[in-house]
Formats: sequence, C-alpha cells, structure tokens
Amino acid sequence: MLHPGRDHPRTRRSRLPAGSAALWVLAAGLPLAFLALFFVWPVATLVARGFVADGALDLGGFADVFSRPRTWRILGLTLAQAGVATALAVLLGIPGAYVLFRCRFPGRGALRAFVSVPFVLPTVVVGVAFRAVLAEGGPLGALHLDGTFAAIVAALVFFNYTVVVRTVGGLWEHLDPRAEQAARALGASPVRAFVEVTLPALGPAIASAASLVFLFCSTAFGTVLVLGGLRYGTIETEIWVQTTQFLDLRAASVLSVVQLVVVAGALTLAARARRRQERALHLTATAGAAHPLRLGRGHGVDTAAAAVTALVLVGLALPLVTLVVRSLRTPTGWGFGNYVALGTTGGGAGGGSALSVTVWDAALTSLRTATDATVIALVVGGLVALVVSRRPRARTARRTVSVLDALFMLPLGVSAVTVGFGFLLTLDRPLGLPVDLRTSGLLVPIAQAVVAVPLVVRTVLPVLRAIDPRLREAAATLGAGPGRVLRAVDLPIAARALGLAVGFAFAVSLGEFGATSFLARPDRPTLPVVVYRLIGRPGEQNYGMALAASVLLALLTAGIMALAERLRGSVRGGEL
Repeated sequence: MLHPGRDHPRTRRSRLPAGSAALWVLAAGLPLAFLALFFVWPVATLVARGFVADGALDLGGFADVFSRPRTWRILGLTLAQAGVATALAVLLGIPGAYVLFRCRFPGRGALRAFVSVPFVLPTVVVGVAFRAVLAEGGPLGALHLDGTFAAIVAALVFFNYTVVVRTVGGLWEHLDPRAEQAARALGASPVRAFVEVTLPALGPAIASAASLVFLFCSTAFGTVLVLGGLRYGTIETEIWVQTTQFLDLRAASVLSVVQLVVVAGALTLAARARRRQERALHLTATAGAAHPLRLGRGHGVDTAAAAVTALVLVGLALPLVTLVVRSLRTPTGWGFGNYVALGTTGGGAGGGSALSVTVWDAALTSLRTATDATVIALVVGGLVALVVSRRPRARTARRTVSVLDALFMLPLGVSAVTVGFGFLLTLDRPLGLPVDLRTSGLLVPIAQAVVAVPLVVRTVLPVLRAIDPRLREAAATLGAGPGRVLRAVDLPIAARALGLAVGFAFAVSLGEFGATSFLARPDRPTLPVVVYRLIGRPGEQNYGMALAASVLLALLTAGIMALAERLRGSVRGGEL
C-alpha cells in the first residue's frame, strides 16, 4: 500500500521538468538576452575598437599603452588607493562589527542604521561632502588635505566602512561564544583568544568584505573625480578621460581589460582565502547572544573597541553635518538662499547660466529615471535570483547555474564609463531595428539597471536559497503546477527581501554617475550630473548650489532607503 504512495510524487516530479521547461528557459533567457544586448555587446564593441584595425586583430595597443609612464602611474594610484582604503576599512570595521553586532547597549539599532547611510549616498555627494570638510574654511581646512591622496582614501573608507561592519558583524553575531570562552578558561588572554579562535572563524566574512571593498574602491569614479581630479586619477577616471577628452578608444579598451583583470584577480584571491577558512568556520559557527557593552572594566577590550568605533562614528558624521551647515552659508549670511537658488540655472561666466535646467527639474528627471531603472532591475534581477536559487542534482545543471550567477556579477567589475560609451557605439540601430536608442529616454534607465541588477540578485538570492526544497515538493505532490508553486512558495518568501532590493536598486540608480555622464541628454541631466557641473563652474553661487543640491540628493536617497526598510519590516511583520 505504501509503495505506490511513494512512487506517485516521484512520478509527478519526473514529468514536471518537461512541462516546466519552457518556463525555466524563459526565466533564464530574458535576463541573458538583457545582459547580452545591454552589457556584453556594448563592452565587447568598445574593446574590439581598440584591438581591431582594418578588420584584423591588432594587439599593439597593449604595448603602446603600457609604454606610457602615465599608464603605470594611473595603475599604481588605483592599486594604492584601493589597497590602503581596503586595509583601513577592515581595520576600523572589525571593532565596529564587534560593538554593533556582538555587544548590547541602548541605541544600537540607530547606530547600525547610521553607519549604513554613507554606503547608499551617491559618490558625487560623498566627494562634495569631503571637499566641504577639507576645503579652506571647513572644519579640517587647516590640514590642507583637499585634493590629496589622503582625502581620496578617507572618502573611500567613509563610503565602504559599513560593508565591513555589516558583513563581518552579521557573521560574528551568530558565532558560538563558547569556543572563545574555553580558550579564556585555559589561560589565554583576550587578545590571544580573539586572534587564535575568533579571527579564524571570521576569516570568510573578512575575505568577502575585503574583496567587495577593494572592488568598490578600484572602480570608484564620482568620488575620485571630485576629490582628486586628474592628478590622482584611477583606471576608472582614466577611461573617462581617454574617451571624452582624447577620443583614444584603443587606450580606453586596454584600460578596460586591465581593470577587469585587476578586479577578477582580487575576487579570485578572496574566494580562495574564503574557501580555506570555511572549514574552520563550519566547526565553530552556531547561534550566539550579544553581551552588555562593558566600558572601563575587566580586560578593556570593550573599551578599546568602543573608543575606535566612537571615533569612526564622529568621522562619519563630520562630512554629513558639514555638508548641511555649509549649504546654509550664503554670501550675505546664514539662510536658505542656496536652496532658493535651486529653482534657477545658476550663474555662468559673463552673466550666463551654469545649467540648462534647474536643479528641481534635474531632481524630477532623476526620480523618473531611477523608478524606470528599478523596475527593470527588479524584473531582470528577480528572474536571475529565481533561476540561480535552484539546486539541480545533475552536475552539468549545477555548473550552468553557477556560470549564470557569475555572469550577472560582471557589471560590478566593469567600468560604468565603458558601458556608457559602449552604448553610444552600439545602440543606434540595435539588432537592425529602425530605432535609435541613443535618443530614447530609456537609455539612461537601462544603463542604471545594468549596474543595479547584481545588487538585486545578491539581496534576493539568499532568501530564495533558504527555502526548504521540501516545501516545493509538498506543493507539487498536492497537485500544484510549476507556476502555482512559484506563487505559493517562492514569491511570498522572496517578498521579504523586496523592500531592501527596491531600496538598493533605487539608491544606486539615483546616484549613478559614470554611465549617466555619457548618456544623459543636455536638456535632461540627472542630479549627480548637475552637481558635478556646478562644482566645475566658478562662482560662490554655483558652489553653494552644488552643496544644496548634494544635500537634496542625500535626503532623497536616505528617504528611499528608509521607505524600503519600512516596507521590509511590514512584510516581515505580516503573514509572510
């Protein structure tokens, strides 16, 4: 009697792949078509322009570009800025992770939220905020650090500090404290117990955080361009210079390949380090509980970590507070004159206008563009996460899923400037269609969606992978088809990550500057483009407007993230 009952579900599951094959092909095919058309093709076309001459392969561009001292200086600056910023972010972030995730004290939740603010700020805003701090008349103007290597590193640490805190702290929060307690009971000092027990367990998280920070630092564009200009340029800014000022596509192509190699190498090394540490983590990772923060007592570890974290929090708050305060300073005194001027086009040389539209018009354009980009990113990224979350039994299918996952992470390691310029080269008549997408209003949202899709995938994927496969099997056993299983099992659970995915996609789109600086039409600039234009124009009025516009952009981004977190909380608190 039981034997037929066991065979029935197995028989149904053997028939499901054939019936749902078209659904899964469509779910994987649409994102792949999007990636091929709007990422692989533009990037490959730009790279090919540098390596193909008269229809033949010509690799002389590498010798030409690497024979220039400028190239080696740019490469060295990129590695130095990214390396120093990554090291500092990790060293400062580990104490922050301990205090904010391993200790318990009043206001911990608010501080966790605060350290996340810099990461979601547009890079142009970060650059403007640090200039307000370091420029003459700013709180740290006496240090004369404006436009220096140290200013760029500080801004990169400011932007990426939360990556380390949240990545390492999220794991540290769940470590079983008994292993470290046992080492202490055997006579180990607090420092030795941390170094020999806790630190190896945190190895995978530290490696992941370091690789992400290095990726973000080595591909930084807006922050470096605002603070360092061409003097402290990186590979990312040099690609922009070569394409916009020198029209040297060969040099831009070589630098794009170099950038991809640098990022891929860093991610590969991090992945190997993470895999070596995961075995130790498996032996010690269990749920742990936070302990009360103890200051000035015992071994002093809590006091030292709290002191470092407090200094960092002051450092995080200083640029933001300074940006707001400086935006209220006008030539005639304190007031909202700079914000009132946002309704104008600024002052240019000879009494002309600095902008083609008002800042408020640019803000509306940014909101509309970011909305379109978020919708595109959610559809494409959601489908990718759905497909990649499957755990097929066949080895070939598993490898295919892994390759698909890696493919959609590529936009994080390729210059947004390269993507934007590639759009201009390829999308005049895509696939022979009688339409010029370069003049379409969809081009900027598509470019921003290309950047946002990896973040949507990384936000939704862990939730989908956490679903017990037996839930899907039980639904299929009860007669639910593939579509019904998705609606009843996957989608309600994936909705828990929807708010955060929407927030990240919208924030990234709202602040995207690299590709948008190429693609935005003069009569439809976005807020980051307008801010950069105002900074580049002389005049106290233009600088004041740039500060006020940066505050506006920061408030819009923070508001979107707050709404996203609220949506996330309401979903968690509901029936889902």
